[in-house]
Amino acid sequence: MLEQLLIFTRGGLILWTCKELGNALKGSPIDTLIRSCLLEERSGAASYSYDAPGASYTLKWTFHNELGLVFVAVYQRILHLLYVDELLAMVRREFSEIYDPKRTVYNDFNETFRQLRREAEARAEELKESKQTDKPVNNKKKQGLVQKAGSDKGSKKSEGSLATDGGDGDKAKGRKLENGHSNGNHVEMEEPRAGVVNGKENTSSNISAFDVSKLQKRTKGVKKTDTVVNKGSKPDPKKKATKKNRVWDDAPPEEKLDFTDPVDGNGSGNDNIEVVAANQGESMMDIEEIICSDSEGEVDDNVQKDSKPEAKKKGWFSSMFQSIAGKANLEKEDLEPALKALKDGLMTKNVAEEIAEKLCESVAASLEGKKLASFTRVSSTVRAAMEDALVRILTPRRSIDILRDVHAAKEQRKPYVVVFVGVNGVGKSTNLAKVAYWLLQHNVSVMMAACDTFRSGAVEQLRTHARRLQIPIFEKGYEKDPAIVAKEAIQEATRNGSDVVLVDTAGRMQDNEPLTRALSKLIYLNNPDLVLFVGEALVGNDAVDQLSKFNQKLADLSTSPTPRLIDGILLTKFDTIDDKVGAALSMVYISGAPVMFVGCGQSYTDLKKLNVKSIVKTLLK
Repeated sequence: MLEQLLIFTRGGLILWTCKELGNALKGSPIDTLIRSCLLEERSGAASYSYDAPGASYTLKWTFHNELGLVFVAVYQRILHLLYVDELLAMVRREFSEIYDPKRTVYNDFNETFRQLRREAEARAEELKESKQTDKPVNNKKKQGLVQKAGSDKGSKKSEGSLATDGGDGDKAKGRKLENGHSNGNHVEMEEPRAGVVNGKENTSSNISAFDVSKLQKRTKGVKKTDTVVNKGSKPDPKKKATKKNRVWDDAPPEEKLDFTDPVDGNGSGNDNIEVVAANQGESMMDIEEIICSDSEGEVDDNVQKDSKPEAKKKGWFSSMFQSIAGKANLEKEDLEPALKALKDGLMTKNVAEEIAEKLCESVAASLEGKKLASFTRVSSTVRAAMEDALVRILTPRRSIDILRDVHAAKEQRKPYVVVFVGVNGVGKSTNLAKVAYWLLQHNVSVMMAACDTFRSGAVEQLRTHARRLQIPIFEKGYEKDPAIVAKEAIQEATRNGSDVVLVDTAGRMQDNEPLTRALSKLIYLNNPDLVLFVGEALVGNDAVDQLSKFNQKLADLSTSPTPRLIDGILLTKFDTIDDKVGAALSMVYISGAPVMFVGCGQSYTDLKKLNVKSIVKTLLK
């Protein structure tokens, strides 16, 4: 049974709802659909599933892009209603004829909807009945084919003295007794097993048994040759005795390979640390926007000046052609060439193929049926729609001002906890130090927590960063429970009055369940304020797999009814990708989390914010 059918504008004004359909909906499926699907450029999907306490819904929708209307149908997921798509199309057609932008009430549409619903249900019943009448005919045909196939098999196997009618005496009887069945067809199906069991006793022309024996002989022969070779290779004690470790030169080995700045002594180490910290300068987090805004404005002005005359010249011919051909509204066939070119362009910029395809489907759904403006081309219209979609996806939906959140936590007299997670080798520890340096410039006291108790040298690496930045570090060595170490670090920061605790964790692949379970325990036990996923800007399709599985594992392995997922993204190695910036789009699209930091170098200052306009411009270049 249909639970609800709703018609509203793209601005959010509800024009009509069917009050006769069922009871009130549990939860808020319409709001969730708008937030997580329609606004996130996922409207190209066929349906959306919504789970609420005590109910599970399936939502389907369609658009009238020219009028800016959205039609949504809601029904129970357990019911497979075949008429919903047809009903939505009929409602869309009938409602668009009576729609007036000045009207807000459409009570006269109730009777029309009843008729449309009856027609759709009647057609669905007819389809069911036609399918049921077709089934017996199909079954008879299938039985006939099976009988023909059985007779063909019998004629072929009669040459090898295999009878299906129980004739051929002792062998067939022996098989029947061994298998415990009296059906001749079933005995024929079990024949290869009998051949293998009987082994040498079965002298009939059983091809499968012959092949198995052949293979066994061959494998035995191979094993013998291997053993001969091994026996022949045993008397070589000289080679084993002369085998030594390779020495590259005659110089004696270094006793100590520690080139870090000395801490103890006459204070020289501390002086060096102060010089290093002072020479780093201001973090790019604070100066990047000022530098890039002017240059981007100039570039945008130049692009507009160069592109306007060309657009006018080509747009005039295209509009004249469309007026002659009579195509006022955009159709799917008109959009496909431009969308294919955009999809290929996004994939060359390292966007995951699945996400590029979904984006193109969403843009097509938002443009199909829309009127093409005068003096414009289809390609420019599709490009503008794609640009708006990309800006909407990459723009954070919530505040990412960490400094404000730090001061809010400070007023509550508790430290602000940030956990860095990610796969192996992406630069979690290095970028943790960059974030610490940026916070220090804003007079925020920071403490590091060495919770990577798995990788060799991880604690020493973080200890080196802490010495260079002159900030405290909490460590308990290796082979400890990282959740307990993080908890003790937060308690220590509370006692010492530290404003922020930066928790470093071990790198783990998204499929490593033991390490992912340990990470889920750390997050559940300490309830951090921010969970940052550190990912490389070099990845393409793997970004989708990493983030989706990380979120899935955190949700599945958490013991809390409301598990914590990834809150933000830190992109590393952004200075090595040139124009292959698609990983940012892939990660944001698949997780819904914003890109909060971008690592673009090796020094402490090489950390900046994501410039959405610059990324979109590069993607569409």
